[in-house]
Amino acid sequence: MGLSADMGTALHDLPAHALLAAYRSKTLSPVEVTQAVLTHIARWEPALHATWLLRPEAALQQARASEARWLRGEPLGLLDGVPTTIKENIATQGDPVPLGTAATVLAPAAADAPPAARLREAGALIIAKTTMPDYGMLSSGLSSFHATARNPWDNRQTPGGSSAGAGAAAAAGYGPLHIGTDIGGSIRLPAGWCGIFGLKPSLGRIPIDPPYTGRAAGPMTRCVADAALMMEVLSRPDARDSMALPWQDIAWDQFDTGLARLKGLRIGLLLDAGCGMPVQAEVRQAVAQAAQMFEDAGAIVTPMRPFMTQGMLDGMDHFWRMRSHVDMAQLPADRKAKVLPYIRQWADSAAGMGGEQVYRAVSQFHQTRVATVQACGAFDYVLSPTSPVPAFAAELPSPTNDPLRPLEHIGFTVPFNMSEQPAASINCGYTSAGLPIGLQIAGPRFDDLGVLQVARVFELLRPPQRAWPQPD
Repeated sequence: MGLSADMGTALHDLPAHALLAAYRSKTLSPVEVTQAVLTHIARWEPALHATWLLRPEAALQQARASEARWLRGEPLGLLDGVPTTIKENIATQGDPVPLGTAATVLAPAAADAPPAARLREAGALIIAKTTMPDYGMLSSGLSSFHATARNPWDNRQTPGGSSAGAGAAAAAGYGPLHIGTDIGGSIRLPAGWCGIFGLKPSLGRIPIDPPYTGRAAGPMTRCVADAALMMEVLSRPDARDSMALPWQDIAWDQFDTGLARLKGLRIGLLLDAGCGMPVQAEVRQAVAQAAQMFEDAGAIVTPMRPFMTQGMLDGMDHFWRMRSHVDMAQLPADRKAKVLPYIRQWADSAAGMGGEQVYRAVSQFHQTRVATVQACGAFDYVLSPTSPVPAFAAELPSPTNDPLRPLEHIGFTVPFNMSEQPAASINCGYTSAGLPIGLQIAGPRFDDLGVLQVARVFELLRPPQRAWPQPD
């Protein structure tokens, strides 16, 4: 298995399902694929800063073991030999978990967190961890611990966050499979700004540790097919997640149902979040054009009124400020001083909040959940922008660059965290500057497969995509 087949595609660009077929036919080896991916990363990484704990020899050691299994006809699992990255806040045994901040005391994790454990069990090759901002509390790659992550489409711009490195790695071709986490948009925002596919599943569909209200792990890939492969592995049960859904034998391989899937579907079109930043004209136009494609293919598309309010968004922001304020108050002064100043200022602003204000802030989580479920109840799926704006400057912590208005861009994404509904981002166009534009597709709670199916239909409907960016 030392010679690669001429597939007309660079090895680092091959999707996971193509790699697995080639391993099965012995036309490709996990070793040569891993070598190609590592060579490609070495060309890109000085500009992107997407990885942490990139260990080429360890990756090649995993690849050699995988090659031996394939030669015996005994693959370990569904993803055996496929290069994969893991966001650094998902624990991997023996590795520290810095959470993107220099304030963390680095200590080796005692065990793999559930998503990492499932990937290893399936034979995935862990190439690297991926970078994130301090405590995951930014929609950018700005970090006091990691070098600033950048967007491969234009490295002057952010890849988004908090799954910053994962979004950049997927778009840049650091292998086909990447996993991020999302509590307000942290999978979907970088997916949208990097032109990839990202799925935030229903709460509890993918077991995670620690669990938290709205928190989900999910795949970040270049195509829906690879995300479906990851879901089959990542959704397997793990008792450590107290918020996990009962395991279901979902036919993830049935993600490709063809254009007929749209016939008669009731699709809501949400172009105004009701809060936060206004939608930029190019973003609005791209999403409206995507909705027209759905309608032309047989769906019934109906404009939606906004259901979020500024009060809901502000309430969630204020609670998260207080949570971070309490956490940081427990840090010694020298460690707190290492936290990104923007995050410190944001958290410190909660110092004067009283009990009633915090209670009213917390209540907005439930209000958001109720409003989202009610608004979406009339539809099978909902389309919207992933973000109201394209990617912004890499050096900025958020589009507003204002620690007292940090969440003004998550009005389309955060409601689906609170409602526990699955939601994905898929590329639907490009700005005049060549930056990707994300289309969000949200479905009813538990209908993760349906969201994948609808996203796959859009892959078939949309015009040919631009070539993936390449290193200088």
